[in-house]
Amino acid sequence: MFKFSAVAAAVAFALGTGAVSAQDNLEKLSAFKTTGASLDMMTVPQSGPAADAIKETLKKIKLPAGFKIELYAMVPDARNMAVGTNSAVVFVGTRKTKVWAVSDRDKDRVADEVKVFAPSINFNVPNGVAFSKDGFLYVAEHNRVLVFPAAEYFYEGPDVAAFNVVPQGKLIPTSEESYNHGARVIKVGPDGKLYIALGQPYNVSPQDKLKLYDEVGIGGIIRIDTDGKNREVIAKGVRNAGGLAFNPKDKSLWWNDNQVDGMGDMIPPGETNRWTKVGQHFGFPWYGGGKVRTAEYKDSAPPADAIFPIAEHDAHAADMGAHFYTGKAFPSKYQGGYFWAQHGSWNRTNPVGARVMFMPVNADGTAGKPEPFAEGWLTEEGEYLGRPIDVAQLPDGSMLVSDDYSGAIYRISYAGK
Repeated sequence: MFKFSAVAAAVAFALGTGAVSAQDNLEKLSAFKTTGASLDMMTVPQSGPAADAIKETLKKIKLPAGFKIELYAMVPDARNMAVGTNSAVVFVGTRKTKVWAVSDRDKDRVADEVKVFAPSINFNVPNGVAFSKDGFLYVAEHNRVLVFPAAEYFYEGPDVAAFNVVPQGKLIPTSEESYNHGARVIKVGPDGKLYIALGQPYNVSPQDKLKLYDEVGIGGIIRIDTDGKNREVIAKGVRNAGGLAFNPKDKSLWWNDNQVDGMGDMIPPGETNRWTKVGQHFGFPWYGGGKVRTAEYKDSAPPADAIFPIAEHDAHAADMGAHFYTGKAFPSKYQGGYFWAQHGSWNRTNPVGARVMFMPVNADGTAGKPEPFAEGWLTEEGEYLGRPIDVAQLPDGSMLVSDDYSGAIYRISYAGK
């Protein structure tokens, strides 16, 4: 539950009176001040040669029998996705300066409009987006976290009610800001708190950084209240988590971790990890992935209680955004299972990835055998036709897949028997 009671009251007042708050900077926006920002907001064309080319690519994608994949929306630089709790507007983060709002008003499961969200705010790598159950949108930037109460109401105009959760420069020390591993991932947990993965900026963290990083949660996952208070580091030893997902059955937190580069084509393995209690350590930088030791820490004893992955994957496939499937539209095999996107290799002789993966979840909460679910974006010649980055679920049980390379979101649905 969002704890700014005065803010919540102000939002309720604004909605009740039909007033629309606006601003061209966060301070004014938080005070519900108008800005004079242009009502002529940037939109993205949904047809044309680029869309036609993507539709041709999708004809090459292999899926299990009964499934089909279609173009849902053209969304430049599409990364993490958050599906609105009321209207199912999809808010899409990027690794650049924009957040997009994707609308399907006629509910034909194809986007009608893709519009820039909150254009009066200067975003800096607004990769992470997440909704709370009560409809508040949280955006995690490189070094700030914002909240947008009633985002599904205000997104139509340029002026959007917004407030600081973690002010600029307070998510990590500014001395540790980096272009590398700086795209944050955020989720609202079953406890209503915010969980944020803070990737560390190195291939392998230097030893003189470890104490600071453990204290602030860099190379780990932190948890905070929705007002930014009560910050705690809940997991350490995480190199760069590309996706967070809570198993609704046991409330455990799962994520995919991108592992150390330059160790070879076949090592170290990619990881899916499972967190169950505060203080757990997941091995990095002593382990580069799985149980493969790093050269930089070969003479240093690893944490005795290091937790190894719940599942290992192809090396350098870049395992990213994840989701536990909670719908009923897919066959029973997939219900309750773990889906995730593999972005694809950048430093492997023979690339792998560029696909959507599936892994069943056993009754005891452990992982089953992973398998490809949607593939074909990587040709036999090693050329990328697309690079999936995140997965999300629409209310009808169909699945969305974002692709920052093609600038698109796809929709996978099941029509078989």
